[in-house]
Amino acid sequence: MLVPEEGEVPVDELDAALLTLLQEDAKQTNKELARRLHIAQSTCLERVRDLSRRGIVRGHHAEVDLKKIGRPVQAMVAVRLRPPDRAVIESFRAFVEALPEVLSVFVMSGSDDFLLHIAVADNDHLSGFVLDRLTQRKEIVDVRTSVIFNHFRRTVVTPGEPA
Repeated sequence: MLVPEEGEVPVDELDAALLTLLQEDAKQTNKELARRLHIAQSTCLERVRDLSRRGIVRGHHAEVDLKKIGRPVQAMVAVRLRPPDRAVIESFRAFVEALPEVLSVFVMSGSDDFLLHIAVADNDHLSGFVLDRLTQRKEIVDVRTSVIFNHFRRTVVTPGEPA
């Protein structure tokens, strides 16, 4: 069993197994989950509801093939802002979160303030995104773009072990 933070309920082996199965296929029925784990359906349903209530399961998502929806070019865009204060960071974060090209926003420490994962139709759109949309913002002092050749995303994440 994992050691929880103060006030948290631990994630036990059954919870971890449920998390794995749900991440592999969130469309499984409660009946199927219970059968695969050799537990009662009522136990399974209560455990899944509890994982959601505790904020461990935060939603169920469909994975989309970016190429098939016309956005095959992916890139990581590192952005540095000045001045590095809360208002500037929050304003920029709200701006990029609203851009349809942006898949993920990482607020960073270190030399970059943001790392943006974007997907666009082609290199012209990538260039336009960086030059026409991002660099027009007065708070940006540096932008570095790296094209992604391949992208691997872990779809099943297991709970960590205690230190």
